[in-house]
Amino acid sequence: MRVRVEGESMLPVLRPGDWLWVRRGAPVRPGDLVVARLPSDASVLIVKRAVWRDDDGWWLESENQRAPGRRDSWDFGALAPSAIVGRVVLRYWPTFWRAR
Repeated sequence: MRVRVEGESMLPVLRPGDWLWVRRGAPVRPGDLVVARLPSDASVLIVKRAVWRDDDGWWLESENQRAPGRRDSWDFGALAPSAIVGRVVLRYWPTFWRAR
């Protein structure tokens, strides 16, 4: 599936407007970027880093804790594995070219 990044909670790793390929149902390991459903509104998808898994589920964190409107496990706690939609495979847009 394709997902477009909105907001600044994943800066500097991901920027608003980045497009991601996400593999639905892929196994998740600590350190992976994942797409999950926001617990308070399952229609909203969030992109976060999976930090660790405990008995309650996955702990997801933003890269930029100071971003306006940021929501992660510091707000809602561990997220049930069923709320994880998939693992980010790659960012495909924009492509960045290095000037020589």
